[in-house]
Amino acid sequence: MTMAPASDAPDMLNMIDGWTHIFPKEYFEKIKSVSTAAGPLKRWVTLKPLFDLGERFRLMDRFACYQQILTPSMPAFDEIAEGQEAADLARLMNDGLANLAQTYPDRFPYFVAGIAMMDEAAAVSEIERAAALGAIGFQLPTHVRGMPLDHERFSSIWDALAATGRPVWLHPIKGPTADYPTEEKSKFEIWWCFGWPYETTVAMSRLALSGLFDRHPHLRIITHHMGGMIPFFSGRIEQGLGLEMGARTPPSDAHLLPGDLKHPVSRYFKAFYGDTSLSGAACALQCGIDFFGLDHVVFATDFPFDAEGGSYLIRETLRSFQSARMSKDEILTIGNRNLHKLSRPSFESLF
Repeated sequence: MTMAPASDAPDMLNMIDGWTHIFPKEYFEKIKSVSTAAGPLKRWVTLKPLFDLGERFRLMDRFACYQQILTPSMPAFDEIAEGQEAADLARLMNDGLANLAQTYPDRFPYFVAGIAMMDEAAAVSEIERAAALGAIGFQLPTHVRGMPLDHERFSSIWDALAATGRPVWLHPIKGPTADYPTEEKSKFEIWWCFGWPYETTVAMSRLALSGLFDRHPHLRIITHHMGGMIPFFSGRIEQGLGLEMGARTPPSDAHLLPGDLKHPVSRYFKAFYGDTSLSGAACALQCGIDFFGLDHVVFATDFPFDAEGGSYLIRETLRSFQSARMSKDEILTIGNRNLHKLSRPSFESLF
């Protein structure tokens, strides 16, 4: 990266926040009647920018030249509903997102659709429908009711996603499951702070080593929180998942190892994109850019999930660009150019 004076003002550039969550009005009203959503709703109703457009606009206006790409808010549809009800929730969400982007294009230039995945046929149908609505991509959870995304039952969904040429936003999900087998639940909210990046890391590893990119070499996948643990542990990836793959696995467990892959393992991990949702940590930002490369990093904040309703995450993320001494051109690359490129379908190989 080039060096630039810390006085560069990233908040004055034309920035598009690539990962912001929202509940469209009709969707928010609907999930209030879904019994399994009752617990999380206790927090959601106190976070007004998640569902109150007036409050959202007020916070956005604190930052000049700032726009948002809308993505569905968690929980995943399959976590709170089953079958047709989950598919209906996805449809309602996507209709709401499309309407917001159409109504407020200066605020929300793009939206990312969500899909329920337990019903493959319904998922494929919704992918096609949401693409026709104008979705630039699709958000997936890191697992579906405990099933990994590389499970064979999701292969037709990946085929349908790849056929659109649109990218995937990969969002971690993990509840307060125990960190140790002798305990019932995770303490100190460790499950969120460290568990979510770990979930991202595991999902990325399973997708990379399952051969997904060999089958769909043009598939672009954007990972939350700068790829979790991947950039920091790139050396261990090169050694343990590359040079020494299989050295720790007995012959009886050989079926747990990956099949033949077309490229070195590190190439698959570098094919992912990382976002800047790092709560303002400049050192983590630099590590992620060094690993993924500037062209595979996008500006994102995880708005509005902070104690200030999103303004903290925007402010601290912008400050991290200054702390990392990024030039205005570099900031525009991750905060504007890369996102515009991702908004266009592409079938160009990443390898």
